[in-house]
Amino acid sequence: MNKYIKFGLPIAAILGTLGWLAAGGISDTKTYYKSIAELNQMGPQAQDKRLRVGGDVAPNSITREGRDVKFVLMQDQLRLPVVYSGIDPLPDTFKDGAQALADGKLGTDGVFRASKIQAKCASKYEAAPSSAKPVNPNS
Repeated sequence: MNKYIKFGLPIAAILGTLGWLAAGGISDTKTYYKSIAELNQMGPQAQDKRLRVGGDVAPNSITREGRDVKFVLMQDQLRLPVVYSGIDPLPDTFKDGAQALADGKLGTDGVFRASKIQAKCASKYEAAPSSAKPVNPNS
């Protein structure tokens, strides 16, 4: 019986440590999607969580200062200043008027500090207008 205890205790310790590391990793990487209005309603609680905020990039708001890229997200007349200082390059579709998602945390100064940016240009995925006349099946 003594052999089983000597073998079982280290195995239990290893499994417990792996479980603790997995649970901690999951809680650190989960991200909540919020609109700008929901972010404003959260108040100080928004500063404690990793969040993903979406909106349209405001016209003429993109500025580069060293490694940082500053811009404003707009959604239903609400504005959120964002500073991106991640290591990944910005997507090609990131420009004025593009829809963008910013992952990061809200600072105490009301500026959203993003570590990841995703962007898409809605017009890029729309069908091109056709100049041909519709085909009449009865002719």
